[in-house]
Amino acid sequence: MTIGSTIFIVISFVLILIGLIGSFLPAIPGPPIAWCGILLAFFKGNPISSLKLSTLIITFVLMIAVTIADYIFPSIMTKRTGGTKAGSIGATVGMIVGIFLPIPIIGIIVAPFFGAFIFELLHDSKNTKRAFDSAWGAFLGFMIGTGIKAIVVMIFAWILILNIKFSIASSSGL
Repeated sequence: MTIGSTIFIVISFVLILIGLIGSFLPAIPGPPIAWCGILLAFFKGNPISSLKLSTLIITFVLMIAVTIADYIFPSIMTKRTGGTKAGSIGATVGMIVGIFLPIPIIGIIVAPFFGAFIFELLHDSKNTKRAFDSAWGAFLGFMIGTGIKAIVVMIFAWILILNIKFSIASSSGL
């Protein structure tokens, strides 16, 4: 394997790592960045990857679907639990604030719930049950969307690992 191929492998995996981080942080579009790692490996070709065009297209469609779904799940879950747009906004704000808490992973998980709850109370301070239900819905929607994004990015990483492994094995005669 050449130095150039090694550089492409490293860049592809860095993009997937950034994509995985972006699956949890709203400011980073995780799946699209991770897909760029797949795209880079596809265009670099052998000896680092034997990705097929069909794999590239399927992963692209998956990336688009999960990116769209990520925007839809919190709203759907918030509305299904009686919440308003304020709850969805609050969940996003809470998640951003949670990143800066002393234990960010706990903040990212717990803060969206409190953000949705507080924003719902700001929207209608008399209905704490609806605020709680909305917060729960926004939290579930956020967790579903985040989980799906993380799974898809891990699938992208697995596809890349398998293709690199098989390309290296076939080019070395193994």
